[in-house]
Amino acid sequence: MTAALTADRATVLMYHRVGTATNDWERKYCVSPAQFAAQMRLLHAKGYRACGIDDFVRWLGGQGTLPQGAFVLTFDDGFLGVYEHARPVLVELGWPATVFLVSQLIGQRDLWTEGENRAGQTQPLLDRAHIERMVHEGFTFHSHTRRHADLPTLGDERLADELAGSRADLEGLLNQPVPYLAYPYGRFDDRVRDAAIAAGYMAAFSVRPGFNRPGLDSYAVRRLDVWGTDTPAMLLRKMNLGTNDGTLGNAVRYAVLRVAARLGMGG
Repeated sequence: MTAALTADRATVLMYHRVGTATNDWERKYCVSPAQFAAQMRLLHAKGYRACGIDDFVRWLGGQGTLPQGAFVLTFDDGFLGVYEHARPVLVELGWPATVFLVSQLIGQRDLWTEGENRAGQTQPLLDRAHIERMVHEGFTFHSHTRRHADLPTLGDERLADELAGSRADLEGLLNQPVPYLAYPYGRFDDRVRDAAIAAGYMAAFSVRPGFNRPGLDSYAVRRLDVWGTDTPAMLLRKMNLGTNDGTLGNAVRYAVLRVAARLGMGG
């Protein structure tokens, strides 16, 4: 992969917690520190390079270029483990990343998971001191609403509060613009999209998998899930194929279909 070439597509990775999982529910969205470090180092060895979210959004809107192999690193929710475990690896590599914060739970715990985690436990979130240090190390912070709300279920007034209120909270904390949103649970519809625009966001990130290309709807940015069960090789296959299925079997099926298409064997 040659950085001199210009990208016509780019992936966005979506992580949640980096740390130790205690059950299968946690393991889906919790990547171990060793696994995270191995994933980043393999991507680096293969010529991938993390780019800043502002550069990505400009490229998406046709206002700039990205080198081939550029991708965006995002972390939803703002777990403390991002500071403890992911940050040292990314600082070492010189890679930027974006954390989407739940603005009214900063320094607290992921209370929205209390009814979902069978262990009944919650995890600590970044506090103001962590965030301020990370800003100086090249991390950017954007909105994941005020309380991690399921946006399509909200009335108009509460929806506006979750979106505009979170921007106001974070701009007050960071003293800089907060133009990007990640939809909690990835859930949005036309009404939520319109409300995000009305709240002043310039782009919003979904959980729909796939590649991003210039001209894609900037309020439906695609991201690839990174699960706790993903080996570095599986993550590499996800990025190469633009899919959430990083199994070897899926990669083989894709290769077979490509060969069949070239030979005119498609049904």
